[in-house]
Amino acid sequence: MIMEVRARAKQIRVSPRKMRLVVDAVRNLSIDEAFRVLAAAEKRAATPITKVLQSAVANAINNAQLERNTLMIGSIQVTEGQAFKRFRPSTRGRVHPYKKRGSIITVVVKQKAGAQAATPKVVADKKASKIEEATIVEDKGGKK
Repeated sequence: MIMEVRARAKQIRVSPRKMRLVVDAVRNLSIDEAFRVLAAAEKRAATPITKVLQSAVANAINNAQLERNTLMIGSIQVTEGQAFKRFRPSTRGRVHPYKKRGSIITVVVKQKAGAQAATPKVVADKKASKIEEATIVEDKGGKK
Protein backbone atom coordinates (compact mmCIF):
# COMPACT_ATOMS: atom_id res chain seq x y z
CA MET A 1 0.00 0.00 0.00
CA ILE A 2 1.41 3.36 -1.02
CA MET A 3 1.06 6.04 1.63
CA GLU A 4 0.37 9.63 0.66
CA VAL A 5 0.90 12.53 3.02
CA ARG A 6 -0.04 16.11 2.22
CA ALA A 7 0.76 19.62 3.39
CA ARG A 8 -0.83 22.89 2.34
CA ALA A 9 0.10 26.56 2.64
CA LYS A 10 -2.54 29.22 2.08
CA GLN A 11 -2.39 32.96 1.49
CA ILE A 12 1.10 33.06 0.02
CA ARG A 13 1.70 36.52 -1.42
CA VAL A 14 3.29 35.43 -4.70
CA SER A 15 1.19 35.20 -7.83
CA PRO A 16 0.29 31.66 -8.94
CA ARG A 17 1.79 32.18 -12.38
CA LYS A 18 5.21 32.98 -10.92
CA MET A 19 4.88 30.15 -8.40
CA ARG A 20 4.14 27.56 -11.12
CA LEU A 21 7.46 28.32 -12.83
CA VAL A 22 9.29 26.97 -9.79
CA VAL A 23 6.83 24.14 -9.09
CA ASP A 24 7.23 22.75 -12.61
CA ALA A 25 10.97 22.39 -11.97
CA VAL A 26 10.53 20.11 -8.94
CA ARG A 27 7.53 18.03 -9.99
CA ASN A 28 8.11 14.21 -9.87
CA LEU A 29 11.55 14.48 -8.24
CA SER A 30 12.86 12.73 -5.15
CA ILE A 31 12.88 14.79 -1.97
CA ASP A 32 16.63 15.42 -1.81
CA GLU A 33 16.78 16.35 -5.48
CA ALA A 34 13.84 18.74 -5.08
CA PHE A 35 15.52 20.52 -2.16
CA ARG A 36 18.69 20.94 -4.25
CA VAL A 37 16.73 22.44 -7.15
CA LEU A 38 14.83 24.80 -4.82
CA ALA A 39 18.04 25.94 -3.11
CA ALA A 40 19.55 26.83 -6.49
CA ALA A 41 16.42 28.59 -7.79
CA GLU A 42 16.77 32.36 -7.81
CA LYS A 43 13.06 33.03 -7.49
CA ARG A 44 11.16 34.46 -4.54
CA ALA A 45 8.63 31.63 -4.86
CA ALA A 46 11.26 29.01 -3.95
CA THR A 47 11.18 29.88 -0.23
CA PRO A 48 7.48 29.13 0.49
CA ILE A 49 7.61 26.02 -1.70
CA THR A 50 10.61 24.77 0.29
CA LYS A 51 8.75 25.34 3.56
CA VAL A 52 5.67 23.44 2.42
CA LEU A 53 7.80 20.58 1.14
CA GLN A 54 9.65 20.42 4.48
CA SER A 55 6.29 20.33 6.26
CA ALA A 56 5.04 17.48 4.06
CA VAL A 57 8.23 15.49 4.71
CA ALA A 58 7.94 16.10 8.45
CA ASN A 59 4.30 14.95 8.36
CA ALA A 60 5.33 11.77 6.54
CA ILE A 61 8.12 10.99 8.99
CA ASN A 62 6.35 11.89 12.24
CA ASN A 63 2.70 11.06 11.53
CA ALA A 64 2.86 8.24 8.97
CA GLN A 65 6.17 6.70 10.17
CA LEU A 66 7.69 6.72 6.67
CA GLU A 67 11.43 6.89 6.02
CA ARG A 68 12.85 9.98 4.35
CA ASN A 69 14.94 8.11 1.76
CA THR A 70 11.82 6.32 0.42
CA LEU A 71 9.88 9.55 -0.26
CA MET A 72 9.23 11.38 -3.50
CA ILE A 73 6.92 14.17 -4.58
CA GLY A 74 3.62 12.63 -5.66
CA SER A 75 1.96 15.82 -6.79
CA ILE A 76 2.44 19.50 -6.22
CA GLN A 77 -0.18 22.08 -7.16
CA VAL A 78 -0.47 25.82 -7.07
CA THR A 79 -3.99 27.22 -7.14
CA GLU A 80 -5.26 30.75 -7.06
CA GLY A 81 -5.70 32.09 -3.56
CA GLN A 82 -7.20 35.25 -2.21
CA ALA A 83 -6.52 38.39 -4.25
CA PHE A 84 -6.32 41.89 -2.80
CA LYS A 85 -8.26 44.38 -4.93
CA ARG A 86 -6.45 47.68 -5.27
CA PHE A 87 -6.97 50.83 -7.33
CA ARG A 88 -4.54 53.13 -9.08
CA PRO A 89 -5.52 56.76 -9.59
CA SER A 90 -5.78 57.87 -13.18
CA THR A 91 -6.47 61.05 -15.09
CA ARG A 92 -9.76 62.98 -14.87
CA GLY A 93 -10.67 61.47 -11.50
CA ARG A 94 -10.86 57.92 -12.76
CA VAL A 95 -9.40 54.81 -11.15
CA HIS A 96 -7.85 51.71 -12.68
CA PRO A 97 -8.42 48.53 -10.65
CA TYR A 98 -5.84 45.76 -10.34
CA LYS A 99 -5.38 42.64 -8.20
CA LYS A 100 -2.49 41.61 -5.99
CA ARG A 101 -2.76 37.86 -6.40
CA GLY A 102 -2.02 35.17 -3.86
CA SER A 103 -1.43 31.43 -4.04
CA ILE A 104 -2.29 28.17 -2.30
CA ILE A 105 0.39 25.45 -2.46
CA THR A 106 -0.55 21.79 -1.96
CA VAL A 107 2.20 19.17 -1.79
CA VAL A 108 1.53 15.42 -1.70
CA VAL A 109 4.48 13.23 -0.73
CA LYS A 110 4.36 9.49 -1.40
CA GLN A 111 6.61 6.46 -1.12
CA LYS A 112 8.69 5.35 -4.06
CA ALA A 113 7.22 2.41 -5.98
CA GLY A 114 9.76 -0.22 -4.81
CA ALA A 115 9.85 0.89 -1.15
CA GLN A 116 8.15 -1.16 1.53
CA ALA A 117 6.11 0.37 4.28
CA ALA A 118 7.99 0.79 7.53
CA THR A 119 6.73 -0.96 10.61
CA PRO A 120 4.84 1.46 12.84
CA LYS A 121 6.81 2.83 15.76
CA VAL A 122 5.59 1.87 19.20
CA VAL A 123 4.74 5.03 21.06
CA ALA A 124 4.59 4.66 24.82
CA ASP A 125 1.74 6.31 26.61
CA LYS A 126 3.12 9.31 28.52
CA LYS A 127 0.59 9.07 31.33
CA ALA A 128 1.34 5.39 31.90
CA SER A 129 5.08 6.00 32.09
CA LYS A 130 4.58 8.85 34.58
CA ILE A 131 2.40 6.65 36.76
CA GLU A 132 5.03 3.90 36.72
CA GLU A 133 7.74 6.41 37.64
CA ALA A 134 5.60 7.77 40.44
CA THR A 135 4.97 4.31 41.87
CA ILE A 136 8.67 3.48 41.69
CA VAL A 137 9.52 6.68 43.55
CA GLU A 138 6.89 5.93 46.19
CA ASP A 139 8.17 2.38 46.63
CA LYS A 140 11.73 3.54 47.19
CA GLY A 141 10.86 6.35 49.54
CA GLY A 142 7.98 4.66 51.35
CA LYS A 143 7.98 3.17 54.86
CA LYS A 144 8.94 -0.46 55.31
